[in-house]
Amino acid sequence: MAKFRDSTPPTCDGTRVRVLFIEDDDSIGDPLEAGLRREGFDVERARTGATALAVGADAYEVILLDLGLPDIDGFELCRRLRAASNVPILVVTARGEEVDRVVGLELGADDYVVKPFGIRELVARIRAVLRRTGTGAEPAEPAEMATVQLGSLGIDLRQRRVTVDGEEIALTRKEYDLLALLASDPGSVHTREAILETVWDPHWYGPSKTLDVHVASLRRKLGTPELIETVRGVGFRLKA
Repeated sequence: MAKFRDSTPPTCDGTRVRVLFIEDDDSIGDPLEAGLRREGFDVERARTGATALAVGADAYEVILLDLGLPDIDGFELCRRLRAASNVPILVVTARGEEVDRVVGLELGADDYVVKPFGIRELVARIRAVLRRTGTGAEPAEPAEMATVQLGSLGIDLRQRRVTVDGEEIALTRKEYDLLALLASDPGSVHTREAILETVWDPHWYGPSKTLDVHVASLRRKLGTPELIETVRGVGFRLKA
């Protein structure tokens, strides 16, 4: 079982990444807002498009936008927000048709996340967008999640350091991001598609063999190949 040790405040500079969450459905918005706060984000909720436009996008580092709003079409709101600001926009919606994804991305969204999804996946998507766009400070792990310990394997999420039996292991950026994603929920299966979208790019069209090569390299460096288990036809999981 993973054990987490207390470490530092929610972000390295004492501030929290500010999120504008545009969602009118409280049954979805309330638990998601609470989950993001637990993960170290400063969340402000807007229940209408008009409210979101009034507060202004530039006061935030990232925007989460639901398309089903009561007053303004979600795509139209995305277009207006993009016209007014370069703040990253993640569309968070139940509309998963390819045409909806294409329209959202063409209107300026930086990522498109289809419900249902886990809070861990959403946080990983936010981090990936902040890294890609270079806007704002990437949120640090909350205190209780700063260090993951799985037997002899230790992962310092703040310093991006990995140790085995106390000895630091040199990993590439992709190898570390892959390991950190698997360690975010030990024992749970991460699909190949979700890993490629999170660690590489949400619109990855390269060969999926890339993932297998990185997993093989990571297993070799960790010295315990069975630590990363293959779930045939689905993906990978970190042995809990």
